[in-house]
Amino acid sequence: MTQPSFATHEVFNQSPPFEDVDLFALDRPLGDAVAANGGGAAEKELSEFGRHWGSAAMAERGRLANENTPKLRTFDARGNRRDVVEFHPAYHELMAHSAHAGVHNSTWDTQGRPAGGASEVVRAARFYMAAQVETGHLCPITMTRASVAALASQPDLLAKAMPVIATRSYDPGFTPWWTKRGMTLGMGMTEKQGGTDVRSNMTRATRDGDAYRIVGHKWFMSAPMCDAFLVLAQAGEGLTCFFMPRFAPDGSVNALHFQRLKDKLGNRSNASSEVEFENAYGLRVGEEGKGIRTIIQMVQLTRQDCAIASVGLMRSGLAHALHHARHRSVFQKHLADQPLMQAVLSDMALHVEASVALVMRLCRSFDRAPDDAGEAAYVRLLTPAIKYWTCKSAPGFLYEAMECLGGNGYVEEGILARHYREAPVNAIWEGSGNVMCLDVLRALSREADAASAVLQGLVGETEGLPGASETAAFIGKIFRWPDSERVARLAVEKLALLAAAAALNQISPRSAELFAATRLAATHPAMYGAVDLASADIKSLLMRALP
Repeated sequence: MTQPSFATHEVFNQSPPFEDVDLFALDRPLGDAVAANGGGAAEKELSEFGRHWGSAAMAERGRLANENTPKLRTFDARGNRRDVVEFHPAYHELMAHSAHAGVHNSTWDTQGRPAGGASEVVRAARFYMAAQVETGHLCPITMTRASVAALASQPDLLAKAMPVIATRSYDPGFTPWWTKRGMTLGMGMTEKQGGTDVRSNMTRATRDGDAYRIVGHKWFMSAPMCDAFLVLAQAGEGLTCFFMPRFAPDGSVNALHFQRLKDKLGNRSNASSEVEFENAYGLRVGEEGKGIRTIIQMVQLTRQDCAIASVGLMRSGLAHALHHARHRSVFQKHLADQPLMQAVLSDMALHVEASVALVMRLCRSFDRAPDDAGEAAYVRLLTPAIKYWTCKSAPGFLYEAMECLGGNGYVEEGILARHYREAPVNAIWEGSGNVMCLDVLRALSREADAASAVLQGLVGETEGLPGASETAAFIGKIFRWPDSERVARLAVEKLALLAAAAALNQISPRSAELFAATRLAATHPAMYGAVDLASADIKSLLMRALP
């Protein structure tokens, strides 16, 4: 007897997965920005990276790492305190692939000095592509890279750690860092009572021979699976930076007692924790009382990565939205051929094109800052401004990208829901929006002449663009107000927009003109697509975004 069939329909008019693609070759704005900022020679290796990270296998690892979140194992089976964080194998595979590509160390030489050339730009391109696939694992990757800048304040310690940091091996074993093939580093700054105000930290460090014993807590300890951490504690001369390994020199487990893992909105694959230090062993990094000055060298680099990751998330949102629109038919036409959808997608493409141009221009300044005072001033003034604008842009942008996919964008089986939950963290971590604005004001007050030179440089680079000269004059006027903090968000956003127009003008003058006309000469509407772009410009922007 023939069994009845319960198949009610065939599946069609659904977009295929956006995978097994070259994330570099399909992203012309990225390729142009890398080349314009000195990284053109790396095109082949970046395309290899783009094909690997654009594969279905890497997408699946990203899904598994987020659906199988880390777990804290405080004790072993015999009751010994261990404080181990367990991860799904997919997380470790993502870490291994990033480490193998040098995303955690390629901007340094084997002694911990800047690698020079276009190492920041090329590494940023990799970071940007990896963020499109799985962003959570990049937290320990970026902190490991950035920690070298802080460790430079303690050359003897850097000399011991750098040979392990400098390898391209990932070693997840729970063993002393000096025995491992490769190591990762995390960071602990904030406490319950202070948050951003780290000067109010109460954790105390007491000298014990050449080392210190540290007692206190951290409300957020980033990436507790790491082999060592840079933490802030009050020593005899004030707030000081310390290197705190998971294991003491005698091989015993150091007294970092993790209380629980944070249950975060996003960033699910990555562990964040609360911790108490019970006479934990630590080594001083830099001078006593100079902890903020020491660790800010690390924070400057992690802020840079927050901006890069946010732009990577937006790029992924745009690519998935445009890919879907080109395959999905509605009312007898592909979505991508509908005028309203074209208006939305092209406006989004313009935003991403300017954003990637801006972060790659910032990375060029990081490359050149050691030997160029002007580029160093660009880094100091614009890193917080760029982080402010890119990171705060991302959540709204990704909401719009989700909507382009309709209901499919809202379900967890697609990547955009995860991106949307991930996006807010970059604006919160390493200094919230208000803190970024205060840092811009601080750079202006401390280095007024250097900051003025940076602004004048932006004026020259945007000459002739709609609204550019008026924007620059407005920025200069506001920053001279005695109560400039009151309107700092407005001024900092305009500073970032001007810098984005300048960066884009070096790559695609027509795109820069469109960006300036819709963001500088006019206030951009609250919704993407509510701007008037010519049909030819719409077509060009969409083809540049995804051929």
